[in-house]
Amino acid sequence: MSVARLMQMAAAGSAGAGPEPSGWTDPDLANASYDSVSFSVAGQETSPFGVRFSNDGLKMFVQGYGSDKVYQYELSSAYDLSTASYSSLSASVNGSLPYGFCFNSDGTKLYSVDLASDNVTEYSLSSAFDLTGGLSQNSQFSIASQDGQASDVVFNASGTKMFVLGNSNDSVFQYSLSSAFDISTVSYDGVSFSLNSQDSTPNGIEFNPDGTKLFMIGASSDSVYQYTLSSAFDVSTASYDSISFSVTSQDTSPSGITFKNDGSKMYISGDGTNTIYQYSTAAPAPAEWIDPDLANASYDSVSFSVAGQETTPLGINFNNDGTKAYIVGGTTDSVYEYPLSTAWDLSTASYNSVSFSVAPQNTVPTSVVFNSDGTKMYVTGIIGSIIYQYSLSTGFDISTASYDSISFDVSSQVVDLVDLSFSYDGTKLYALSFGSDTVYQYSLSTGFDISTASYDSVSFSVTAQERDPTALKFNPNGTKMYVCGIRNYTVYQYSLSSVFDVSTASYDSVSFSVAAQLSNPRGFTFKSDGSKMYVVGVSNDTIYQYSTD
Repeated sequence: MSVARLMQMAAAGSAGAGPEPSGWTDPDLANASYDSVSFSVAGQETSPFGVRFSNDGLKMFVQGYGSDKVYQYELSSAYDLSTASYSSLSASVNGSLPYGFCFNSDGTKLYSVDLASDNVTEYSLSSAFDLTGGLSQNSQFSIASQDGQASDVVFNASGTKMFVLGNSNDSVFQYSLSSAFDISTVSYDGVSFSLNSQDSTPNGIEFNPDGTKLFMIGASSDSVYQYTLSSAFDVSTASYDSISFSVTSQDTSPSGITFKNDGSKMYISGDGTNTIYQYSTAAPAPAEWIDPDLANASYDSVSFSVAGQETTPLGINFNNDGTKAYIVGGTTDSVYEYPLSTAWDLSTASYNSVSFSVAPQNTVPTSVVFNSDGTKMYVTGIIGSIIYQYSLSTGFDISTASYDSISFDVSSQVVDLVDLSFSYDGTKLYALSFGSDTVYQYSLSTGFDISTASYDSVSFSVTAQERDPTALKFNPNGTKMYVCGIRNYTVYQYSLSSVFDVSTASYDSVSFSVAAQLSNPRGFTFKSDGSKMYVVGVSNDTIYQYSTD
């Protein structure tokens, strides 16, 4: 980290619960996951709305309007909810509907907002992050001129800026303090930022330490949303990142949000279940990808029939960890899901009776592709050469899929669309034409949102190798491209001298024939580290597994 960056962060300070933490990495919501760890506060609070931690993560505090109190909990392992227990300490706060709250940077002051009175109330604690001595009220500040319902409050670490979430106008309001953390010196900056386009019931907010990211939890959609501020802690410069994370599988009325001091964990309070939930928000460590060695690939003598579900399987894919496989086909116009008890091992696959029909949008679907966290699904249709986009409320669970009413027509370039692929960040899309034996390249101004796609006027022909291509894949860093087809029953390898730029592609004179197993290969994909390849075909409705390392 540069000296300039350190100085900027120190001057701006952090929001919420403490001084600038070491090792902070901005949460990666796109790859967040539930830890299957939670802690019920129902014995103390039946409507928990705010959740915060002490700086060392060994104490957790929860506030709600069921009892109008703040409760203190101890954690034997820092930030690990599975080790939490009630300390039998609590303190009453003013108001009939206390929602969110926060501490100053050293835990000697607590600030609570009340939805009914529109007040922010400041209290002192006799010991830092310890309710043993109760709370002593210092002063109050009304936000009634800005919003009639205050639902959360946070500060920057220096205490010179305060941000209050208004539930009535669905906005974050920004204030300045002439004396740090003294709300008797607060004045409104005349600056606010609306969150209504994402959620009409925003309940909680949090900033990253340097004030360049804002996170909001909303109860209308049960999701966390991410925003970027081009000027630190200036909400007038905020914009939505088109990144969100659903918590609806845990609680349908989420109410508060906070993070571990390094950004690797996220905690959501659930008003619907009276429970605090723990999530991992760091991007999973990528598998150590090694480009497949097609020249020395071999059949594993492992296969799996999908004939019981689909007699014309045309596309195949996996989830990130290889515990689920998916096929799509032209007989039933549906996506089917198959769990694997051993990741990436087809011999352990079974059908779980989960499928999703795309027939209302697409007859003869040819491929199925997911975004990085499995919350978006894309299906290509050879009829009309159109890509359709779907949302999954639970990542990689197609039983939760629904059509986004978003599609992208590539027929101006593509004749008979058979497959698509994305760059790792979703800002590039590639469509494979069966009719012209060509890969076409598109750009997306918002990653994985095909409504923002446009043609790059860039393409690459594979006619010299395959006159009837059916499937397309890239390696993770965009330096290799792979195409298979039904004319020669072969997978071909290409190199790109400029990453993810197919105009720079060239054939490597490397290929692998699958003719010994199937004569009509329609789709293929790789294991996350490149060491396995899976090919599906309509000659016998079967997926075949190969070793490629």
